Amino acid sequence: MGQLLSLQDFVPPSGGGRKQPKPTYFTRSELNQLLSVYSRRVASGEWRDYAIDHQAGTAIFSIFRHTHERPLFAVAKRVGGAAKSGEFLLFSQGQRLARAKTLGEVLKTFERKLKVVS
Repeated sequence: MGQLLSLQDFVPPSGGGRKQPKPTYFTRSELNQLLSVYSRRVASGEWRDYAIDHQAGTAIFSIFRHTHERPLFAVAKRVGGAAKSGEFLLFSQGQRLARAKTLGEVLKTFERKLKVVS
């Protein structure tokens, strides 16, 4: 007969006075906004892949032209620290392009500007 073990014997005790920050995630409406912009650019042939990373205090939506390259853009949602209410950042090749309290404001960076063609 097998021996019954308690999982509590193998999980390190939480405590020690330090609180581990919880991972940050995009909400469903935020993902809808991100994927809406992403799908338009995929349809036009500009982007091909994306990745989502969740870390303590930050969620990152990275956009790639080719799967094996560095991301063209990264949209980060930061919560905690100085940004207790949360903020959104847009990066490209290590440069911060935009920073705002709402995702919609950051995504406006991707709106195309119309040009007069002669």
